[in-house]
Amino acid sequence: MQTDFYNAFLRHWNDAEYLYNISRWANSDQLYAYSAECGLKCLMLLFGMYVNPATGIPDEKDKLHIDKIWYRYETYRAGIGISGYFISPVNPFDNWNIGQRYANEINFDKFWVDHHLDGAKEIKKLLNKAVLEGRLNV
Repeated sequence: MQTDFYNAFLRHWNDAEYLYNISRWANSDQLYAYSAECGLKCLMLLFGMYVNPATGIPDEKDKLHIDKIWYRYETYRAGIGISGYFISPVNPFDNWNIGQRYANEINFDKFWVDHHLDGAKEIKKLLNKAVLEGRLNV
């Protein structure tokens, strides 16, 4: 199957929103993180990230989850000198880890998820900007 970071962003975002609205904190939290990760990789692809055409998988240095890829993003944005696509230097996913998908749902609450939702919203705004500016054809 062909890699489509934008569609993956939308799919995870929409499911996260649904689960958030019915207070399913644990799974909405994971999906907001996945959506932000896919959204950043979508933008990084626009800014020159290499993805193997045969597999659709980025190089090892970019095969990271949101807690780490947040920091890689700036390398690509700054590398082509594009302005207007800045993200916060403070990573809202610093306390997120892929292993939390195995955690008991009692560990998650609205406050925990809202922090990650804010980060995902930041990426969503940049994707909307890229679409409006014609950088991203969807």
